[in-house]
Amino acid sequence: MSTDSTALFTDQYELTMLSAALADGSAHRRCSFEVFARRLPDGRRYGVVAGASRLVSALSNFCFGDPEIEVVSRFLDDATVAWLREFRFTGDIDGYREGDFYFPGSPILSVRGTFAECILLETLSLSILNHDSAIASAAARMVSAADGRPIIEMGSRRTHEESAVAASRAAFIAGFAATSNLEAVRRHGIPGAGTAAHAFTLLHTTEDRRNEAAAFRGQVAALGVGTTLLVDTYDITDGVNSAVEVAGPELGAVRIDSGDLGVHARQVRRQLDDLGATGTKIVVSGDLDEYSIAGLRSEPVDVYGVGTSVVVGSGAPTAGMVYKLVEVDGIPVEKRSSNKASRGGAKRAVRFSRGTGTLVEEVVYSAHADPPDPEGFQSRELLVPLVRDGVATPHTTTLEDSRSLLAEGLVSLPWEGLKLSHGEPAIPVRFTDPDSWRVR
Repeated sequence: MSTDSTALFTDQYELTMLSAALADGSAHRRCSFEVFARRLPDGRRYGVVAGASRLVSALSNFCFGDPEIEVVSRFLDDATVAWLREFRFTGDIDGYREGDFYFPGSPILSVRGTFAECILLETLSLSILNHDSAIASAAARMVSAADGRPIIEMGSRRTHEESAVAASRAAFIAGFAATSNLEAVRRHGIPGAGTAAHAFTLLHTTEDRRNEAAAFRGQVAALGVGTTLLVDTYDITDGVNSAVEVAGPELGAVRIDSGDLGVHARQVRRQLDDLGATGTKIVVSGDLDEYSIAGLRSEPVDVYGVGTSVVVGSGAPTAGMVYKLVEVDGIPVEKRSSNKASRGGAKRAVRFSRGTGTLVEEVVYSAHADPPDPEGFQSRELLVPLVRDGVATPHTTTLEDSRSLLAEGLVSLPWEGLKLSHGEPAIPVRFTDPDSWRVR
């Protein structure tokens, strides 16, 4: 595959469907496809949309050059190969904003165009949105559990190298403060963080002793007293003593990566205070998730480091989104398979809230009808233009904008929606009268 093309980030059946549709003349019928989740992952009260900007960027490189044609020509007829050589998406895409919530049935993405061009985008859309939204949804729960204390994303070593960059971005949208991944720093401007691992301390082991102080001296000499020293390679109490002895009471932070983090944090806080390092922060890491973070809320922890659980743990690797055909030539179509039903008709969505800002419900209505009356509530349309006639719409939305949208959204959820326990979605999704959805 050529360096920049995203055309082969797809499944073969999309191209075999294309071939059949071109052959029988149905390829150019006007269609609407939608991305939605039938349900939230077990235990979740809300989902967070992430990845829409990455999808639009990937779409701009969705074309078939010679390397891609060499692959697809192995199983496609000449007419389909010729069509693919000239392919560029020319349709329209609307989507929920990154950092916005979604719930069961929310029409997160609306893709409109010919069947031929829309069917090719299924896997690309789902692989990006499922991955990034799963990360953002898990990370948002952790941010809520941290209750204002910063979290560093450090999961790169637990996932694919490109997934690690996308995960850093999605976690940042959710409110994480920094990432250990330098490609995410370069590509997305996310603040970077990182100091040293156990290997650096072990490096300074001599034949007759574990020379922890020598490791600390080397790190402080290179990075200054504001650095974070890892104190649990051997004995934590000894490690803290050595850290303050080397760096002085102005030491930036100590990190604990193992054991009973709550107990250790209390002991280390007392020890630091007794040594005069009252401003030295405590960073904890080591298999943290939203539940363990919530359990540490009353402990003297200043910063959390989260890796595995945010990139491949309970929130990953998928948000369960699907990409379904909902309208052909203005006629609603729907799948009626047991447990996999879809609602026909192109849709839009609006979210209602009280005057206080508290969310009440999300209403999904026909894209061919006027939005429902808010009936005394405040309302906000959820789908925004992302692509028109195959070209990305001009916008100035930044990652900071997405972070702010989600931060404001978390405040607007009913309090039950922030619970980590099992329960109903934070707000209901209501569908208007389906008889109004057929194009008149």
